[in-house]
Amino acid sequence: MFDIDNWQEIFATIKKNKLRTFLTGFSVAWGIFMLIVLLGSGKGLENGIHSNFDSDAANSVWIYPGQTSIPYKGIQPGKFVRLTNEDYERLKLDTSKIERISSRFDIRGADLISYKNEYGSFGINTVHPDMEFIENSFPIKGRFINNIDIKESRKVAVIGDLVEEALCKKGESPIGEYIKIKGIPFKVVGVYSENSNNDGERRRIYIPISTAQMVFNGSNRVNNIAFTVKDMTAEESKQFDESLKALFAANHNFDKEDDRALFIQNNQENIKEFRNAFQGIRLFIWIIGIGTIIAGIVGVSNIMIIVVKERTKEIGIRKAIGATPWSIIGSVLQESILITSFAGYIGLILGVALMEIIARNIPADSTMFKNPEVDMSVAISATILLIISGTFAGYIPARRAAKIKPVDALRDE
Repeated sequence: MFDIDNWQEIFATIKKNKLRTFLTGFSVAWGIFMLIVLLGSGKGLENGIHSNFDSDAANSVWIYPGQTSIPYKGIQPGKFVRLTNEDYERLKLDTSKIERISSRFDIRGADLISYKNEYGSFGINTVHPDMEFIENSFPIKGRFINNIDIKESRKVAVIGDLVEEALCKKGESPIGEYIKIKGIPFKVVGVYSENSNNDGERRRIYIPISTAQMVFNGSNRVNNIAFTVKDMTAEESKQFDESLKALFAANHNFDKEDDRALFIQNNQENIKEFRNAFQGIRLFIWIIGIGTIIAGIVGVSNIMIIVVKERTKEIGIRKAIGATPWSIIGSVLQESILITSFAGYIGLILGVALMEIIARNIPADSTMFKNPEVDMSVAISATILLIISGTFAGYIPARRAAKIKPVDALRDE
């Protein structure tokens, strides 16, 4: 099988038919290359879309008020649903399903923030302490909003790391210093960061919701409620959403079938749908990739048939002087394996290299395509499978060569 003379014959045949060998190898390399590119691109798209979920807990649910579109008990459509602190307190009692909960009240026209002689425009979120876990906004300095801040309506703030970077030009720590929101001073008690590609998530300022409602005339109004839920099946999650809709419909006098009165964003359901969709995409990618590889293997098999046809006389002479069928088969298989292995390796290297180049040139703030990586174990397994397939592709014409009778081979023109 590893006889030097055989390898010399193989290299001589390849050298004699350079274009044919190149086209055969190209079809195999292209199959692996396309599989790697498709897998890497699919992973990059999946990572990009998945990163949009990272800023919030995967099991979070968000409730937003809307406007009725269906008449209900004499009330005409067009009524605005207004959430209040009572809605927050009512949901907070449901500890059997809800883990952490926070409501938010929006402050209008409060984007411009001042700190000493520096100014900047940042988002303001008025929250309860649990928002730290709902939005994964974990402090890297100081602390987050706590229950005492809520109870005493303290004027404290937790700022994002990009807010600190923008306002603290000299590198001093902002902890214990004061920022002004609509001219009202708030003491900075913490700096948080998020594992998110969206810089907007790190350019926010958190303050206690009770303070915001008191200082900025919010009364008991809230603009949305967010909470995390305990592990649920897809069916349980849907039933929970329906029960939420019914609860709010009863408390705010609207039809529970009115889809525009209340909006429920269930990240748990969204992520499950997202994963199911990408399972289908991955299957499609594998079908396309394997189809391309099979086309290359068929090319190898056809070329080996041509090689056997061209070497018919040579094979007949070798058998006439005592060559065994397995030595003939081995000679043909070696050429098939050599072409398939070398071409597959080149396709693998080029595919991985292209993915590395793309990964390094993707903008850091990209939210649709990120880290188009390829699982090397999958890539190598695909290449090994290709080589095995190439072996079988060469085996068929090799067996045909081994069955050639010396007399018939010598008569061949």
